Amino acid sequence: MGMLILGLVLFLGVHSVRIFADDWRSQTIAKRGEGAWKGLYSLLSILGFGLIIWGYGLARQQPVVLWMPPVAMRHIASLLTLIAFILLVAAYVPRNGIKARLHHPMVISVKVWAFAHLLSNGNLADIVLFGAFLVWAVLDFRAARGRDRAAQTVYPAGKPMATVITVVVGTVAWVGFALWLHGLLIGVRPFGA
Repeated sequence: MGMLILGLVLFLGVHSVRIFADDWRSQTIAKRGEGAWKGLYSLLSILGFGLIIWGYGLARQQPVVLWMPPVAMRHIASLLTLIAFILLVAAYVPRNGIKARLHHPMVISVKVWAFAHLLSNGNLADIVLFGAFLVWAVLDFRAARGRDRAAQTVYPAGKPMATVITVVVGTVAWVGFALWLHGLLIGVRPFGA
């Protein structure tokens, strides 16, 4: 569990600088340069992500079961992860209506993804992993909205075709991940055998 926690501290810590120390971040970038900042940020993120994967894998070998979620929670989690995939794609498709309305769909995607996994998993490692991502996403969304208000950010209106593309690509990605990649990469098949 220690490696998982260390990975979360590194990965989410780096991703929390704008939440807790945005002025320091800006000063550091101005002093050291954007390339140096991005290099250090990427290095720490990759190291943290690797430790999360390793630590979570170790923790799953000797699970500490806190509760057994009902089977219905897996179905709810599947629906929520579909929404999370669509939100994730919305962060990248220009001028879609989802981003125009929600402004920070990637962070909301992380919230939905983490919440879905908290509903469908009852092991201590799951609570630590997905709970940490959920707390981070809540704080990050709040900070991002605050920056938007301070900068008086205006998001462009969405276009219907871009929104349709977002939903289709998100759905196709979710199907591929749920039916094939989740089992291959995580070792758990959301839809059984």
